[in-house]
Amino acid sequence: MLKKVNWSAIFTGFAWLISLAGVVVLLSFINAKKQGVKCTEVKILIPGADNFIEREEVDEILREDQGVLVGRYLEQINIHQIEQKLRSNPYIGFAKVYADMDGVLRIEIEQRQPILRVLNTIGQDFYIDNNGLKMPISPNFTANVLVATGNIHEVFGIRIDTLRTQLARDLYKTAQYIKRDTLWDNQIEQIVVGGNNDIELIPRVGNQRIILGSADSLDKKMKNLLVFYKKAMPQVGWDTYRTINIKYTNQIVCEKRDSSLIAANRKVLSSADSINITRKVSDSLIRNSIEDAIQSDGITDDKEPDKKEEKPIAVVKPKPVTAPRVNPKAVAPKAEVKKEKPKTESSKPAVKKEELKAAAKKPELKKEKAKIAEQKPEVKKSLSFAEKMAKQKAEAKQKTAATEKKNK
Repeated sequence: MLKKVNWSAIFTGFAWLISLAGVVVLLSFINAKKQGVKCTEVKILIPGADNFIEREEVDEILREDQGVLVGRYLEQINIHQIEQKLRSNPYIGFAKVYADMDGVLRIEIEQRQPILRVLNTIGQDFYIDNNGLKMPISPNFTANVLVATGNIHEVFGIRIDTLRTQLARDLYKTAQYIKRDTLWDNQIEQIVVGGNNDIELIPRVGNQRIILGSADSLDKKMKNLLVFYKKAMPQVGWDTYRTINIKYTNQIVCEKRDSSLIAANRKVLSSADSINITRKVSDSLIRNSIEDAIQSDGITDDKEPDKKEEKPIAVVKPKPVTAPRVNPKAVAPKAEVKKEKPKTESSKPAVKKEELKAAAKKPELKKEKAKIAEQKPEVKKSLSFAEKMAKQKAEAKQKTAATEKKNK
């Protein structure tokens, strides 16, 4: 009997064969096109803020190894050799070089990241990067990392070298642990190696030394120190202990500082400091009182002038009442007129009485005018003080706005 033919397997194999042939044809076309493409530009990308190596130095390395690249055919440029040359630089951790179809040669560089700076006993100065390799100090840039000093015998030989002593490896582990933790990265500022090769940590907050010993059980030791910081330090104070020994995994041994030294190290305020403090306090009190005065004066100034100005408006000067004078020529000598004469004579005394009342009111009006005249300068004073304080406040606001603009 004839066996059944597996047509699906035949079709899949045929498809793979066609796709492979297509890839070969495409690569041949690309190579043919590259043969006629010249290098038009060299772009160098160095990410990161730590510039141990500059673009000018990379250009010089390329010029020494390959010569001038711009204007040359891409097939004449040895990309693999450029990568090897760049990776041999002590500040470059990784380099990638590739060319586009437009003739642009792109170079991507990753710099080595130091985590510890070491000063050994013979005066050598070098970095240890995050991969545990030694690297030299750069003349272009200084990294902001931990510094290890003291009894360190690790020697820096060639440009890129591994760590040889156990103490150097412990220092690398300690620096790597501190770098990963944000709390200890901000708290620990220096590492010191004592005469008995014990690693000591120097904190930023607190006047003591933390004796770590070695890097064994490092996580457990640092957790014990964190518990001690949270529970013991707030109660006893940050300057009570001279040393905190955490080299033993199950306990913390502390050595107290002499109380007389603590008292001597306390800062004593001098007369100049006390004067400055009193000036600041008095200035703040004066500012508060001035602002209160401005607010109260602003309220009274809005209300008082209207009341004080109403007084002179309400005062009306009484005019003296004068009786109409009778012309004797116009009076006819009649009996009826003679009967009216006593009436005019009786009205004269009434007019005189009103004149006396008006004369008596004049001194009262003068007194009221004098009072108003005395009150007017007070209004002017209060108004001028309020205006001055308002101007000073406006000028202060303008000054602060100007300083904020400059700072921006």
